Parts: sequence; C-alpha cells; structure tokens
Amino acid sequence: MGFKGDQYIWKDRKRFWGMPLSFTRYAMSEDRLFLSVGFLNVKDEEVLLYRIRDINTSRNLWQRMCGVGTITVISSDKSMPSAILKNIKRPMEVKELLHKQVEDMKIRRRVRFGEIMATGDDFADDDSDLDDDFQ
Repeated sequence: MGFKGDQYIWKDRKRFWGMPLSFTRYAMSEDRLFLSVGFLNVKDEEVLLYRIRDINTSRNLWQRMCGVGTITVISSDKSMPSAILKNIKRPMEVKELLHKQVEDMKIRRRVRFGEIMATGDDFADDDSDLDDDFQ
C-alpha cells in the first residue's frame, strides 16, 4: 500500500515506545480503512467504512505513558470481521475521526444497521394472549 498524503484523511504506524519503528501501517480514506503489515511479505487489508459496526479503544499504563493506544474495529465484513490498530498516536482523536467518517459513509450510502435488544421474557410462548386483544 503506497500511502499518498492527499488521498488519506489519517495515517499512522504501529509504534514501539512511542516511536514509529514498525512495518505495520494504518490509513483511512474517505470510504475505507487500510491495514498493511510486513516488509518483504506484505499483507494489505481494507474494510469499507460503512460496514463498521463498533469502535473500541484501550490504553494500558505503558501505552498512556508513551501517548499511544489501541483501537479495535468490529465490522460486518466477511474477510475482516475485526481490525486492531495497535499503539497509534492520539487514539481518542482517531476514534472520533473514524466514528464521524463511518457515520458520514452510512448516511451517504443510506445504510443503517438495526439493533434488536430483547430478552427471553419479551416473547410470548404462545399466541393465546394475543388472540384476547383482537376479539
């Protein structure tokens, strides 16, 4: 993946001790999130932003001391159901940028994922009490 500054909204590398000393690269364009891992054998992955369902961040003590964090992205993409962006700078800012871009792409494509939140008590075992209401 050749990163060209103009077409990416955000890009970074996995960091060690706060320094970008890694062959793991991350980038986000207007409609996709890219992950590239490797030096000789490179593996490139991408996920369409409108397929992202959840974004989480975590920062342990070492990460907080170095000013980095990890973002976990859960998507409905079959080839990459989750992506982990490890040790990136300013993880909370990146999460908000990613969230905004994901929502923009969902609105543009008119895509919404509905959530069903129900417990076992919400469903009737039989329809007998439903019949009483309609008689």
